[in-house]
Amino acid sequence: MEKLQNSINPSYKVQNPSSKMLSFRCGELFRPLQNVEARVVSVVGRGGSAGNKFRMSLGLPVAATVNCADNTGAKNLYIISVKGIKGRLNRLPSACVGDMVMATVKKGKPDLRKKVMPAVIVRQRKPWRRKDGVFMYFEDNAGVIVNPKGEMKGSAITGPIGKECADLWPRIASAANAIV
Repeated sequence: MEKLQNSINPSYKVQNPSSKMLSFRCGELFRPLQNVEARVVSVVGRGGSAGNKFRMSLGLPVAATVNCADNTGAKNLYIISVKGIKGRLNRLPSACVGDMVMATVKKGKPDLRKKVMPAVIVRQRKPWRRKDGVFMYFEDNAGVIVNPKGEMKGSAITGPIGKECADLWPRIASAANAIV
């Protein structure tokens, strides 16, 4: 019985970091759970639909108006929602470069207005930090109209787009004249 009481430890611990054996308290004895490999998980964005993107500063909340950077005939896009965000109560969902949003056209061709359509954010004014330590920002907020698969409705993009957007959306990257 003394052996059992000496082996009792009330805290959760890792026995040996090199062996990666986890222990847990089960009744009075510690029993090895199973071999668990330690994985390095990078801090990635919200939801799974946006792809694997490093965490960025969110610069465009719901109800923001952004410029339309393609040649579809739309001038302004009004953000209604952000795809892939579940969110906290009373917190506005926000988007950043590379996020897909649901938007409406506020200024532009009459056949584009008063319809909800997906768009991808390509530029934002709020600075964000890249993994190499550089802080990056654009002079305006802009997005392009896409279909649900991510293919552009227009054929050209005016101005540069962010590298984060180009990595996630290859169809948008092929239409861009500058990737920053």
